[in-house]
Amino acid sequence: MNDALFEKAISAIDAANAVDPTLVPTPDGPRPKELVHAELMTAWVRRLRPDASEALLLAARAQHIRRWESPRSSFPEGRTGYLRWRTQLYRFHADTAAALLREAGYGEDVAGRVGALIRKELLGRDPDAQAIEDALCLVFLELQLGDVAGKMDREKLITVLRKTWTKMSPAARGLALELALPEAERELVAAALA
Repeated sequence: MNDALFEKAISAIDAANAVDPTLVPTPDGPRPKELVHAELMTAWVRRLRPDASEALLLAARAQHIRRWESPRSSFPEGRTGYLRWRTQLYRFHADTAAALLREAGYGEDVAGRVGALIRKELLGRDPDAQAIEDALCLVFLELQLGDVAGKMDREKLITVLRKTWTKMSPAARGLALELALPEAERELVAAALA
């Protein structure tokens, strides 16, 4: 790993996410949501894969880069609209990350690999893609479950949690069970697993 190049790319990704207008509470006070998300993704990937490659760590950091620029509300309601939004996001995140990586000095090999991981092209065939999926699921449980629970009816949320659980590797499931979730969220997870 080229430490200087890696740090330059991480700084560029973090700078792009630092202007997120949505703030989330943290122990250090309110911080930009996607910056917090990127840091958590990186931490989970490092925990899941202590041997993580440079490309895997870059993909984790850039997974939701500048996500607020393409809000869900800009697509039609319903499953079809959701799937169109999600597919567009994969391309947007991958293209945005690739541009920043090239500016930092990375070649097409790394930019392409990061893009493939962000677009989830290799899910089901690549341990790095599974690590990204696991980290996404863990960040959802850790950072977003409480907010989603306030917007979704209980049965639908339990279905979402069951689908989330099936996406996760056994190692990620073990880590999920160790999360210090609030009581109401722990109860939802328990209900989904029952």
